[in-house]
Amino acid sequence: MDMTLQDALVGHVLDGRYRVDARIAAGGMATVYRALDMRLDRVLALKVMHPALAADGVFVERFIREAKSAARLDHPNVVQVFDQGTDSSYVYMAMEYVAGCTLRDVLRERGALRPRAALDILEPVLAALGAAHRAGFVHRDMKPENVLIGDDGRVKVADFGLVRSVDTVTSTTGSVLGTVAYLAPEQIDQGTADPRVDVYACGVVLYEMLTGAKPHSGDSPAQVLYRHINEDVPSPSALAPGLAPQLDELVASATARNPEVRPYDAVALLAEAREAREALTEEQLDAVPPQARTVEHENAENRTSVIPRALTVPRPLPVNEDGDGVSRTTRFQTPPAAPPRRSRRLMLTIAVAVLLVLGAGTGVWYINSGQFTKVPPLLTKTEAQARDRLQDAGLHIGKVQRAYDDTVERGTVISTDPAPGARIRDHDAVTLTVSLGPETVKVPDLAGLPLAEARQKLKATGLEPGMVGREFSDDVDAGAVISTAPASGTERHAGSAIALTVSKGSPIDVPDVTGDDPADARQELTSAGLKVKIASEQVNSEYNKGKVARQSPGDGKQAAAGDTVTLTLSKGPQMIEVPDVTGDSVDDAHQALEDAGFKVNEDRGILGLFGDTVRKQSVEGGKTAPKGSTITITIR
Repeated sequence: MDMTLQDALVGHVLDGRYRVDARIAAGGMATVYRALDMRLDRVLALKVMHPALAADGVFVERFIREAKSAARLDHPNVVQVFDQGTDSSYVYMAMEYVAGCTLRDVLRERGALRPRAALDILEPVLAALGAAHRAGFVHRDMKPENVLIGDDGRVKVADFGLVRSVDTVTSTTGSVLGTVAYLAPEQIDQGTADPRVDVYACGVVLYEMLTGAKPHSGDSPAQVLYRHINEDVPSPSALAPGLAPQLDELVASATARNPEVRPYDAVALLAEAREAREALTEEQLDAVPPQARTVEHENAENRTSVIPRALTVPRPLPVNEDGDGVSRTTRFQTPPAAPPRRSRRLMLTIAVAVLLVLGAGTGVWYINSGQFTKVPPLLTKTEAQARDRLQDAGLHIGKVQRAYDDTVERGTVISTDPAPGARIRDHDAVTLTVSLGPETVKVPDLAGLPLAEARQKLKATGLEPGMVGREFSDDVDAGAVISTAPASGTERHAGSAIALTVSKGSPIDVPDVTGDDPADARQELTSAGLKVKIASEQVNSEYNKGKVARQSPGDGKQAAAGDTVTLTLSKGPQMIEVPDVTGDSVDDAHQALEDAGFKVNEDRGILGLFGDTVRKQSVEGGKTAPKGSTITITIR
């Protein structure tokens, strides 16, 4: 069923100029329609703000800012903005119409892309963002939904609704703008954005194109935000083995958590992307990721195409068509006057011949094409919507299969057999595979199991071992699991990583051996169940040469049995020259001696109670003494 029929705006003319023909997409802030500019006879996209938001001045200001910002960007990879205005309660923006699909549609269809196709998409996106960055704007909401791919293969960036000037300090107090899966750590943590947040988002998009999955997942947006701040984006090759290391490096550069380490804008990242492409071989560029879904009849010779020719996604009909295949401009002419009697036999012969040819042609057409139709696009449609579309195409549902899928919503179509666009006989059946949503499994109870055994049990359950932390425990043997995060019994998506806390055994209080002879120190530490290592370097200290100057871990710390304590030996105290302070005031003497590295002790006696002049010092000026030792000054 055509859902645009339920949209009250379809069929209306806005501002006396724009005829709304069909709804293309709907978002949280606006709906996008295919429309006709009746003044210029031009098909365009009309973005109309939801009427409920048009009364809010903040949203209207943001909407108008998008129009002005995008209109200033004259670049072949940026969706052009032609006009902006209002009509009654409708606030609209007229934009370039791109017939095709979004990168999100491609990823739903293909799962993951070959490196060549991923770079073919990434490079024009970076070129568009680079133009915005050099013009002083930041997009702030880069994601596959905002990357449009035309039927002719052109790539364009859309939706500058969150754009800001580069020199404007932005804040997201009260809400986080943008999509959480693509937000840079500084956007989340500090609420500020510069061109490097777009660089980060592009790195996440590249990761998703290469692997078919987002780098960070979670049961709630808060968990995803936390992982963006505290965890690095993993290497794509960890999920898609066989990818070239240059691609891992490109993703790591773009998604560095420290923005100072990232390329400073999209132009810089584009240079890195092109450098990475040049370093790849043809085999590396055309490597097929394990997550890629193969589409039948793909043109193998068209390997540089951004969108494989077999890819089919729902697209609006041309403006002057209504989808029933009937031409509304056909006319029948008035029959000609009867021919003279003498030529009627000849005309009859010709007519019979024409009818025979037409009949034969019709038969050939029916045998070759007439009894066939194409499978309509059904991906992401519900089972009921798919049934309606198949009936409209003269087909029906055969078998319905169910499968788990981490990216396709539960109850919607993952794939069809035959594939969308494939030829099939009229009234034949199409097999649907409908999503069960992400597969979930329960975290097993791993308490008390050795680490290796716990990891094997997680994998057997369909989960992955995550980070391993270690804690002391008087109850759990060293090397065994204390707990998991999340706890046992919790349901998680299959393939999720589970953090493990492993016991270091009962803690040992590390004894203080500084100042001891190395042999005595070793004896005391090994008796406590610890290992000893003597550092190769030696340092000056207050202890005599050859004694233990310091240890790691030190006194008061705890260690596990078998842990190593590193001892650093002393080179003896550092000897430095003592300044001469006789005759100086007490304050000046303190200052000079302490600056030189000594401690100061005062000897006033009875006669020096009211004095303020140094008459004598325990070590004469010009001689040396150990750094940190005490110099006594006598005051008279």
